[in-house]
Amino acid sequence: MYIKGSKWNMSHRRQRSNPFRVLIFLLIIGLLIYADRTIVPTIPNFFEPTPTATRPPESYITDAQNLESQGKYTMAINTYKQAITVDPTNPSNYLALCRLEIYTGEYEDAVKQAENALLLNSQNDQAMALRGWALSFVGDYINAEGALKDAIAINPNNAAAYAYLSEVYIDMVNANVGTLDTSQNAIDFSKKAVELAPSALETHRARGLVLNYTANYEEAVTEFQAAIAINPYIADLHLNLGANYKALEEYDKAITEFTSANALNPKDPTPETMISKTYLLNGEYAKAVQYAEAALQDDPSDPYLYGNLGLTYWKNQQYQDAVDVLKMAVQGGTTNTGVTVNGLTMDYSTAGTFYYTYALALSRIGQCNLALQIAQAVATGMRNDDIAVYNAQDAINTCELLAKQGATDVPTATPGAYILEATSTPEATPTLTPTPPQVTATP
Repeated sequence: MYIKGSKWNMSHRRQRSNPFRVLIFLLIIGLLIYADRTIVPTIPNFFEPTPTATRPPESYITDAQNLESQGKYTMAINTYKQAITVDPTNPSNYLALCRLEIYTGEYEDAVKQAENALLLNSQNDQAMALRGWALSFVGDYINAEGALKDAIAINPNNAAAYAYLSEVYIDMVNANVGTLDTSQNAIDFSKKAVELAPSALETHRARGLVLNYTANYEEAVTEFQAAIAINPYIADLHLNLGANYKALEEYDKAITEFTSANALNPKDPTPETMISKTYLLNGEYAKAVQYAEAALQDDPSDPYLYGNLGLTYWKNQQYQDAVDVLKMAVQGGTTNTGVTVNGLTMDYSTAGTFYYTYALALSRIGQCNLALQIAQAVATGMRNDDIAVYNAQDAINTCELLAKQGATDVPTATPGAYILEATSTPEATPTLTPTPPQVTATP
């Protein structure tokens, strides 16, 4: 029985399933499961940061040490900084970085690195010693001495601390800030370093500086040669060895060492300045000019470099050029590139030489109004320096002669004929200041 007209027919049979369609459906399900388990996990999540692999700190340290052993100090410094970023709790990294920054002349940052090491361990005598050594290079001799004495108090067998302290005392004497005992202290502490570590680089360096200061140049050469044999990549050691060769009038050897220093630290104007001075002593004025100009390019803000270049121009009879750069040394000014130069105050040392040479050069090109002003200032302000007074008077005489002749041309002159020079001992360290008087103590 059924209801007429109804779609519901009790006798209607259901259709059978299509096997092929079921198979395709199952295959699709299988593929989806496979993709979920194998492919999806490999797709990055665009809403999460991509993880980066981190190197172990030891790998940075190994790389830095390898670079250091090859003399690639700039790269080694950067790598030590990376090691510190990864692991800021290792004091040895700060100390290694501090030492390299001293070698490369980055003294202020070297002080900070030693202080960072002390923050981790306030009783670290190596950190104290390096901090003291770094402070001496920025002229803070009082704190440098204190830090080194503290290091020795903690560890009386710290040979490097004695060597550094000896060097600080030499620096103090050269800067005219020491006492009557300072030079003897430098000698005594260098001997103590020898007693504790006779073969250490720091010991050879300290002894070399002491022997240089006491004018024992041949022995100083031996000490600096020994230090360079230990580490040939420190520019300062080559500078000091060159200074002692220069004192012994072995000019070719001196220039070789200064050239090595310049190759190791090309941004430092000191090696080129020392090469210029050596050529000047040797009478090779054109070469002296060349290197003095190169030194000034390294640091166009340093008035001493202008003065040194002015002296070389004077010797080479380039009087107008001498006037131009000596004016910057004496009066200061601004360069064409906008660099400010602060003029030097007249004194009885290097700056005084620039003043009377400036007066002489001005007189040679007939600029006598200014020449007479400078010469009279020198004659009054440096009246206790016979050489300065002589040269000031020579500038005055030249201008008086020009006035009588009504001449405007520059008189012919032999290089250096109008300038009387003192014979002085070379620098205790390669600087632009003269060496203080010799001591009589046994080095």
